[in-house]
Formats: sequence, structure tokens, C-alpha cells
Amino acid sequence: MNRILIGAQWGDEGKGKIIDVLARKSDIIVRYQGGNNAGHTVKFDDEKFILHLIPSGILHSNKTCVIGNGVVLDPEAFFKEVDVLESRQIRVQGRLLVSEQAHLLFPHHRLMDQMREGALQRKHVIGTTKRGIGPCYADKIARTGIRIVDLKNPGYFKERLKAVLHEKNQVLQKIYGHKGYSFPKVYQEFIKHRKRLLLFAADTPKFLYQASRKKKNILFEGAQGTMLDVDHGTYPFVTSSNATVGGAITGSGVSPTLIDSVIGVVKAYTTRVGEGPLPTQFPPALMKIVQKQGEEFGATTGRPRRCGWFDAVVTRYAARINGLDEMSVMKLDVLSGLKELKIAVAYKIHGKVVEDYPSSTYELQAAKPVYETMKGWNEDLSSVERWKDLPKNARKYLKRLEKLLGVPIKIVSIGSKRAQTIFL
Repeated sequence: MNRILIGAQWGDEGKGKIIDVLARKSDIIVRYQGGNNAGHTVKFDDEKFILHLIPSGILHSNKTCVIGNGVVLDPEAFFKEVDVLESRQIRVQGRLLVSEQAHLLFPHHRLMDQMREGALQRKHVIGTTKRGIGPCYADKIARTGIRIVDLKNPGYFKERLKAVLHEKNQVLQKIYGHKGYSFPKVYQEFIKHRKRLLLFAADTPKFLYQASRKKKNILFEGAQGTMLDVDHGTYPFVTSSNATVGGAITGSGVSPTLIDSVIGVVKAYTTRVGEGPLPTQFPPALMKIVQKQGEEFGATTGRPRRCGWFDAVVTRYAARINGLDEMSVMKLDVLSGLKELKIAVAYKIHGKVVEDYPSSTYELQAAKPVYETMKGWNEDLSSVERWKDLPKNARKYLKRLEKLLGVPIKIVSIGSKRAQTIFL
């Protein structure tokens, strides 16, 4: 069975844990978009792992992992991650394939990201991780990018890099007042990475096609979430790739006819990191409580995440865009102790009640949630093992979410450990 796992909010939904759980029934785990601006936190055998580029399926010794062509790869960040894993006795070499069609991220991408964000007026700041992801994708679309496969021919790579750096240095010098980059220095840095990087490089679309023909179970994991998708999210406060289901197809080279199901992941409440609208945002006092209870700090940047009530408008939209077959609800335990819970079932925009997510960001910024209120619970959920042992009000809350979204809930997470998972 080939399954795609999708974040159905603004990212940080807890996909890492579900990937880890589902990886046990998968042969191959594929990362298909984003770069090291993403982060999955997984607790494995009482150890904590934070992964940015490598699929978290690598923590299972008998699995093969793939970094697809839709990912932009910073070699420095990639090898740092490989070395950390191998220092903790997780074998990576021979178990991880990297698409030779994936684009390389260079130092000038990081610098341009930082300078562009720094030059914007405060109200126009996107809140990027400043890792160079956006500029690298921009070069990909402008057809000035350089791919891993280009490293196979050092002469061709040298010619491409020289032309690209000449153009980038013009921009850096004339617009941002930066001296630019030395071609020999950047060239030598990547030639140093060349031999080791090519050990991982492969024709991954062909590999995945052949694996599908052999009836292997493939799990596709995305970074970020639906509302950060460059086409379908809260543009321009989005990432630079397709975090929705279509990104899994283009970012891996696998035909949509080979996909069997799409699984959505949501928190029992809503969070987002970076700038942009969050209609259901908590008042400051409640925000601090949930941030602390839910450890709501970015795995990549450490930035505190803004938190709010569950937004059924956004999640219903994500269910439709991605064609979700089932849902996993994370961090239900964080809501324990709250007297009342609210769910945004619609928005009021300029005096008009709307039930659909608006494409216009300025309308979303003006949106006031129309809330439905439910009773909370006080019980500690951390040791609950079965659906029937959840507090009555917790079950009612989940059933209401299920009805509002029109998607069955199959997994409920009540803690960060593997055992703290209820399967329905």
C-alpha cells in the first residue's frame, strides 16, 4: 500500500510521530518537498531525534528512505544530520537514497534569504527560517538552479556554477551592498562534498516505480502543512513548495495512480510559526499555558508557536484539497484541564458569515471566528490505552471534529511516546 501523510494545518502537527508509527508497516519512506527549514521531532527508545532532511523512517533499521527530487538539499546541513545519526548508531549509508534530480542549496541562497527578509518592511516580513529555501526554489523555477546530477561531471558543474555566481554576485553587490562570493571557494567546497554526496545519489523515480511494481509499501512524508502550501496556503505567508498532496506526486516522480490513501494529521488545537493570520489565536494568558503544556517551540528554529482553538474551516479546506481518507489527531492530552473548548465552525468577514476558507489573505486577516463551545475534561490522558477509556467529553470533542471535517479519525495521540497512541 502506498500512503501519503499530509499536515492539514500550518505545519508542526506532529507528523513525525505518525510517520514513525506508520513506518513500521512500510518498506520505504519518502520525503518529497521542502528543505532543512522543516523539522520532525521523534522520541525513539526514550531518545529524542530532530530530523530536518532525512525521513524519520531512518530510525527503523530495516527500512529504506528516499529524499525525493522535490526537496532542495543543503549538503552541509545534510551531512551534519547524517553524522549525528551515525554517531548515535543509526546506520544511514546504504539505507538512504537521494534523488539526483534534487536541487542543491548554496551559501548565496542563505545570504539572499537573510538579506531579502531583513530589507522588508515589518508588515511584509514572511517569517522564513532564513535557511535559503525560497531563493533555491526561485532558482529552480527560473531554470538557473544546479542539481545533484550536475556534480557527476565536474567540468559541467564548474561552468554552471561560474555563470550562476556571476549573476548572483551582481545582485548581492548592486542591491544589497554585499561583496559577493568567491567562485574558487564555493567551487572547492562543493567539490569536497561531491564524492560523498554521489554515494547517496540515485534515479529515485525509477526506484520507487520498481518498488511499487513489486508491491512494496511506500509512505510519503511531507514537510510543513497544507496552509503553508505555496499555491493553496495563506499566501504570501507560506513556504516555497507544495506541501499538499500534489507535491508528493511531482516531488517524488510517482504516478498518482499508484497512491492508495491520503492521511491527514492535525493537532487537537491549532498552531503556526512565523508570520501570517491565525484567526483562532488564543489570548496571551491561555497562549502561555498551551505553549508550555504542548512544548510549542519550533524544531528547526526554536521559535515559540502561536496557538489557537481548533479551526474546522481551515481543516475542512485541507481535507478537500488533499482528498483525505482518514485523520490522525495529535496532542489531545494538552487540552486536559481546560473548562471549555472552542471550535471555529465558520468565519465572520465584514459582517458576513462564511463557512469556506477565503483565498484572499486580507479577508482571512479580517476574519472573526464563529465558535461552537464544548465542555472540557480534567483527567490525565497519558496512560489511556483504549477509546472507551477516554473521558466522555474528550470522546464527544473528537466525534464533533470528525463530523465537522467529514473524515474518519483513525489515530489519537495522547503523548509523545509511541505507546501513547490510540488506534480506532
